[in-house]
Formats: sequence, structure tokens, C-alpha cells
Amino acid sequence: MSRHRTVTIIGSSNADLAVTMDRLPGPGETVLAHSFITTPGGKGANQALAARLAGAETEFIGAVGRDANADVALGMLAEAGVELSRVRRVDEPTGVALISIDAAAENSIAVVPGANATVTADVVAELGEVRGVVVLQGEIPAAAVEQAAAAAERVVLNLAPVIAVDLDVIRAADPLVVNEHEAALVLEQFGGDVPAAPEDAARALLGHGVRSVVITLGAAGSLVAEPHDDGARLSRVDAIRADAVDTTGAGDAYTGALAARLAAGDELIAAAGFAARFSAASVAKPGAQASYPRTLDELPGA
Repeated sequence: MSRHRTVTIIGSSNADLAVTMDRLPGPGETVLAHSFITTPGGKGANQALAARLAGAETEFIGAVGRDANADVALGMLAEAGVELSRVRRVDEPTGVALISIDAAAENSIAVVPGANATVTADVVAELGEVRGVVVLQGEIPAAAVEQAAAAAERVVLNLAPVIAVDLDVIRAADPLVVNEHEAALVLEQFGGDVPAAPEDAARALLGHGVRSVVITLGAAGSLVAEPHDDGARLSRVDAIRADAVDTTGAGDAYTGALAARLAAGDELIAAAGFAARFSAASVAKPGAQASYPRTLDELPGA
């Protein structure tokens, strides 16, 4: 693979409305919260910032509204030098994520797509050239994901949330990046039994024709699966120990950093190791984009 390729992220951008509390409320319950903050987010924008901070020339393509939240959603991307010339301004409101965070740094998130829903297949088809490693998620319409994948040289597909897309799009992922729960939902789209063990899930995804797979396992690290002569080569990548303050956006930090290293020419296992370090740095501070390391000197581990 050639080095110094770019990363292009086509996806969502939001204003994150985050509330911290001792514990997350149960159904019908009200709890008192400690703080409230509005910060930039959205899986696509998060991954774009992570890729840029991890060293890649990065473009973000998406849509925001004509409201005050648009400046919030794009502010950190602009500061970091992410290319934004193909972000559309539309009449729909900028997407919003409502995030609740408890004392153990666990979170629950509800997303209102807003302008992100206007990133349609027709919009993607009109883009023209889409360069380098293309990163896609599940927060824009499925048809747009399919159109973008068809035009891409290499696709990193973080199918989160898991939406129904053409199975050939999933097969084209190199890699498909999912957590254990998402891996099971993707396998359900292929039909048949869904194995419980992540190793078996990874083998099953490869068996369905997916080019490569990364299953993130939280504190247990990640599992990298690639085709091999005997069917699959599985490699464990250790998690990096970190004192977690807020895990919001950590998965996006991982995916963006992974894509940056793939664009630079790393093999998948090496890219996953770097992504683990980048993601670990992100959980030590509150917020999503605000928590990402601004220099690689901030990354833990060696």
C-alpha cells in the first residue's frame, strides 16, 4: 500500500449535549445531574478529528444546519485543519446527541440526526473524487453509505449504529470495525447462527466474505481478523490501561486513528495497536473531540 494517502470521512456531525451524574436513570426515573456542556460530536466528525490528530491529511464530508450548533459541530475540525469545503449547509437543524455520563464514565446516548439525514446517495454521487481511505459509519442514510463504498478505493466501515446495508458493502470493508454487540447484529444480516465468542464471530464474518475485521472488546483490547491460508488469522491487541473519566467518543478515536495509520501504510495489526493507544488517551479527559490528544506525545504506552 502506498504511503501518505489521505483519509476521507463521510458521515455525521453533531452538537453533543452532555450531562454528568452519579448514575444513569432507570425507566421513568429522574436523577439530579452535576453538570451540562455542549461540545462537538457525531461519529463522522469525531473520526475525522481523530484521523487528523493522528497525522493524516483528512477531509470530512457531511451536512450541518444554518443554526448556532453548526459552528459548535465544525469548530474543532476547522481548528485542526480538517478539509471542510464539501460540508453542506442545509435548512434542517444540525444533528444533536443527548449524552448521559455516570460516575464510572459509562454513558448512554440518544441521537437526533437532523441535517445528517440529508446526506443522501444523490449527494454522495455528486461529490466527484473521494480520495484515499474512506471511513463510513451508520449515522447517515444506508443508501449514502452504499454509494460512498462503491466509489472508494479502500473502505473502513464502522457500522455503528448497525443499519441494514447491502451485504456487498460489508464484504468490501477492509476492515469492518465493530464491537461485540455490533458484530452479532451484522452477522444477523447475513443470516444463520450468531456465535457467542468474538473469535468465532470474527471467523464467521470472514467466512461471509468480509475482507478484514476488527472487533473492539473494551478493556480486553481488540481482535484483528484477516484471511489466511487456513481460513483466518486472528490476533489479539491489548488495551492500554487508562484512568477513565469519560468514554464518550473513544470508539471513534480508535477508528479515526486506525484509518490514519492504514493511510500511512501500516499493516492492520500495527494500526490497531496505535489506535488502542490513541483511544486510551481520549478517555482520560471529558468529552468526545475535546478529549482527543493534540500531540502524539500524549499517547500512553510504547
